Amino acid sequence: MPSTTKQRPVDSPTSSVRLQKYLASAGVGSRRHCEEYIRDGRVSIDGVAVSDLGTRVEPSRQRVHLDGELVRAEPIRFFMLNKPPGYLCTNQDPEGRPRAIDLLPGNLPRLFTVGRLDEHSEGLLLVTNDGELANRLAHPRYQVPRQYRVQVAGNPSKETLAQLKRGVHFAEGKFRVRGVKRVGKRGKSTFLEIVLTEGTNREIRRLLARLGHKVIHLQRVGFGPLKLGRLGSGEFRPLRATELKTLREFASGRTARKPSKSARRRPADTRTP
Repeated sequence: MPSTTKQRPVDSPTSSVRLQKYLASAGVGSRRHCEEYIRDGRVSIDGVAVSDLGTRVEPSRQRVHLDGELVRAEPIRFFMLNKPPGYLCTNQDPEGRPRAIDLLPGNLPRLFTVGRLDEHSEGLLLVTNDGELANRLAHPRYQVPRQYRVQVAGNPSKETLAQLKRGVHFAEGKFRVRGVKRVGKRGKSTFLEIVLTEGTNREIRRLLARLGHKVIHLQRVGFGPLKLGRLGSGEFRPLRATELKTLREFASGRTARKPSKSARRRPADTRTP
């Protein structure tokens, strides 16, 4: 690939789009990952390497390559997957561990997960090649709710549940849940339903551990308007047209809560609750 990083001008600004938006819409990855590819100089337009995030491209007239491979627009695909424990939400793992995307057929366009569930958690995971929509769904500014069923050791008090909503300070900032309620008991453990709208790395596990209740089992059962329902562990299905339409409304902010000031400052959620 040529080493120069000069931006190639485009002839018709009215038909051009941001390079990272084009890459994301072509299924290369989320908007954030596409921006990283550009900054790292891995993307070229008509043979000229670019690293400026302000670069624009005319898809009908110019050829875009990533790592020397031509980027072609793929049909948008969106799936719901019930991720089992033991699978990673990543496209690359140097250790060769099982990945969530390995549960889908290999003849599909390049796919990636929307946000993440940690290796030990399970449940509803969205998988797509629509980087633009994935970025909106994962970004805290759109306040898209995620619903979890969590089994914890012990019996959290009313004060503990209230503290979860008030928040607890960690090195990364203040963690809090949007909603929490008891939904059952089993022996010396309690089942909670927890709702998040802003995710940080292992947030639920860390919050509950700080308050004295180890997480025994964590399952995501809802994402925005979508519910896991009876989808079996390791199973997947394409989203229905009505589900995708409603999901886009959430991502646009028309049905999601207005962004908070703190959410506007936070990056997209690519980590695990």
